[in-house]
Amino acid sequence: MKSNYTYPFLILIGFLILCFFVNISLGSVSIPTKQIFKSLIGNIDNESWQYIIQNYRLPKAFTAILVGSGLGISGLLMQTLFRNPLAGPFVLGISSGASLGVALVILGSGFFGGVFASLLVSKWSVVVAASLGSFLVLLAVMMVSSRVRDTMAILIIGLMFGSITAAVVSVLSYFSSAEQLQQYIFWGFGSLGNLSWNELLIFFVIYCLGIILSIASIKGLNTLLLGENYAKSLGLNLKQSRLIIIISTSLLAGTITAFAGPIAFIGLAIPHMTRQIFNTSNHKTLLPAVFLFGAIVMLVCDSIAQVPTSDYTLPINAITSLVGAPVVIWLLVRKRKMIF
Repeated sequence: MKSNYTYPFLILIGFLILCFFVNISLGSVSIPTKQIFKSLIGNIDNESWQYIIQNYRLPKAFTAILVGSGLGISGLLMQTLFRNPLAGPFVLGISSGASLGVALVILGSGFFGGVFASLLVSKWSVVVAASLGSFLVLLAVMMVSSRVRDTMAILIIGLMFGSITAAVVSVLSYFSSAEQLQQYIFWGFGSLGNLSWNELLIFFVIYCLGIILSIASIKGLNTLLLGENYAKSLGLNLKQSRLIIIISTSLLAGTITAFAGPIAFIGLAIPHMTRQIFNTSNHKTLLPAVFLFGAIVMLVCDSIAQVPTSDYTLPINAITSLVGAPVVIWLLVRKRKMIF
């Protein structure tokens, strides 16, 4: 991390802490700010407020941090690997695989005549189905990547996997009832507030594995910026580096989709927004910056989705796109070029 980026990092860390406290202070139940601070040290008189903060708002805020930072880092890895500014964490078909797994559980009973109906007894069935779907797509992509030399071919194959799974979901949707379709659509909206502390712990462990692999791939990412042929001449093991990057992205994006649903925009836009502030291509700087920026943007979007002073909670997917897309357009138009 270069010294001239110290102040931007300190500002981002301070803003992240501010957004975190603002996020846990918002909700359908009005709780005084003083009581929120007291609840964090377990010294609050109102037990209902304590329960709301400890068992709903805090897990949701931590989930927002994990989702925003994880998708942002996944997008950065994919954009560097494919050298494509439009690449996001789901270009490998990971999200499509997770969506197919969930569709088989929720919509499958309409097509297979109730075989999967028993799986709908808990939300863990959806998480497990999404995880298995994303894992199977990851396995297929890894098998292909070991045989294909061209990185762009992997991108195209990932998109084709996405098209195949989307076609299967369409067939399942055709034979499903309105209630099943509504349940699947609601899952597609994304949600940050459905995780308990135990579920969040499992999410966090897998998330940490993805982050460790992404940190281990920093040297390879910086070398890939010079081009694959030049990277090979510098002694980079291209297949190994590519595999680590793909596994890291899959762990992050697949786990996030399984636990929070398919969250749009964040993975694609956060790396670009970060590059406009940190005018560098060094991933030693970009990786922690994207982590902070993604967490902040996700907390802000979730705070807006709460609709302050209202009982309504808007779909997080709609907010991430409505808030983020105009900001990215403005930044790119203002800079007149895309740093990459």
